[in-house]
Amino acid sequence: MTDDLLSDPTPPSAPTPRTVFFVSDGTGITAETFGHAVLSQFEMRFRQIRLPFIDSVEKAHDAARRINESFARDGQRPIVFSTLVKHELSSVLRAAKGMHMDLFQTFVAPLEQELEVKSTHTIGRIHNAVDSEEYKNRIEAINFSLAHDDGQSHKNLAEADVILVGVSRSGKTPTSLYLAMQYGLKAANYPLIPDDFERGKLPSSLPPFKAKLFGLTITPERLSQIRNERRAGSKYASLENCRYEVNEAEHLMRREGIRWLSSTTKSIEEIATTILQEIKPDRREY
Repeated sequence: MTDDLLSDPTPPSAPTPRTVFFVSDGTGITAETFGHAVLSQFEMRFRQIRLPFIDSVEKAHDAARRINESFARDGQRPIVFSTLVKHELSSVLRAAKGMHMDLFQTFVAPLEQELEVKSTHTIGRIHNAVDSEEYKNRIEAINFSLAHDDGQSHKNLAEADVILVGVSRSGKTPTSLYLAMQYGLKAANYPLIPDDFERGKLPSSLPPFKAKLFGLTITPERLSQIRNERRAGSKYASLENCRYEVNEAEHLMRREGIRWLSSTTKSIEEIATTILQEIKPDRREY
């Protein structure tokens, strides 16, 4: 269990954050993802408490006790996002003094009626397919992305679903790993460096795979800030050098006809979604 504050710090005089519980019979990732998406619509602070692996009646009663204690302490109902599958567990939780958002009760029952098929009601089903082909493909994609990070390897680039290019620290590595972990895509990435700008050409291993290239750029000011966190006061991090590299990289990508976007104000999720729309990889059926 962890207890974290969700959102930016506020002055001491600010109202007490509302408590939110994420309760699950598995890892709780689904409950948290949905809960964060909903809570992000409200400009206020939330204290989040994770209660994963609530897979017995005893644990469900303990979770209910925690919720009741929060109510008594705060004087207001905590918000509870739950993905408990078994009815006997979720009924214990619903008896607690919280504002309950039961994802399975809300969505599974209507789907059963529409699909005319009963759900499996299997605990942790979304995370237990370790031996599935999709899981193996995802692990293979992660290994590929790690091996092809920052131009480390030129081998098997034909297997890549996408090859990201851009100046150092423009967001290529985290985006590559996100694409691998979330979508099972084999994503390589290559830095564009001053040698490339002087030649006016892409790294020699990339032209045969131009259709797979996607560029990331960033404002010089933001790039300088990021680089100074790593190598403060260096020429590499200077604003003048960052302006040079960004301008040259954008010019090169335009000349080569490479699709690109700025990562300056975009999240990794937004960047990845744009890349998926552009490269349109073959999608597997769920």
